[in-house]
Amino acid sequence: MLLTTTNDALGKEIVEYKGLVSGDVAAGINFLKDIGAGLRNIIGGRSAGYEDEIGNARKEALAEMVARAEQMGANAVIGLKIDYETMGANGSMIYVVATGTAVVVK
Repeated sequence: MLLTTTNDALGKEIVEYKGLVSGDVAAGINFLKDIGAGLRNIIGGRSAGYEDEIGNARKEALAEMVARAEQMGANAVIGLKIDYETMGANGSMIYVVATGTAVVVK
């Protein structure tokens, strides 16, 4: 599956537009990672726990979007955008959504 943030697929011809496609994931951050991030906030540095969770949620959202695009008969997604939000009590969850336009290219 070709994924691109541009509105075309360089070197490919778009022969059919299938429509809007998305994949989304709401992931909780466990309290141990929350404690580690709190310490990093005080002493500085990166929070590997949060980075891992965000990376995993992004991969899952993209995989879900790809599966939906394939169900629509697409072989590419153009105009891909990934958004991140926090939700839940005290921002204890992250929400990741990947959206784009499912197309057929040749």
